[in-house]
Amino acid sequence: MAPQGRSTGLMVKYTIESTIEISRRQMKIGELAVQTGLSNSRIRYYERIGLLKAVERMPNGYRRYLEEAVVILNLIVMAQDAGFSLEEIQSLVPDDLSRWDHELLAQALSRKIAEIEVQQAQLAASKAKLLAITDGIANRPEGLSCADNSKRVLSLVPINTFEDR
Repeated sequence: MAPQGRSTGLMVKYTIESTIEISRRQMKIGELAVQTGLSNSRIRYYERIGLLKAVERMPNGYRRYLEEAVVILNLIVMAQDAGFSLEEIQSLVPDDLSRWDHELLAQALSRKIAEIEVQQAQLAASKAKLLAITDGIANRPEGLSCADNSKRVLSLVPINTFEDR
């Protein structure tokens, strides 16, 4: 029988297969949580909805996560931060990370960029209105009552109609 040793929490066999075993290092959920900054329950949730598939069940029922789970979870968090829904992420992230559908991914990224640009324009318009209102309040003409100034300020700011939205 080949001698065995421990390396970073893994059993490493001193055989030709050791390269494969090291590259498929496994970790418990606590270690995965520390490496990704996610809670155990969030990791389990991603697994339950099918976003995280780099997991194996041990005979004792414990989950053992492959190293690629760190990459997948970081991708999920990054995509969520960019505004992708979990459903969108699920349609984009392949089961095998070496088999991306580059065209589908590029299209989804372009759509998301367009959505962000629309949101930026909406936010800029909202900011401009709020700045105009703030300026109108701060620069109330002398002798004008608060009620009359409110009417004056609101008349200066265009109000979007339902059709503008």
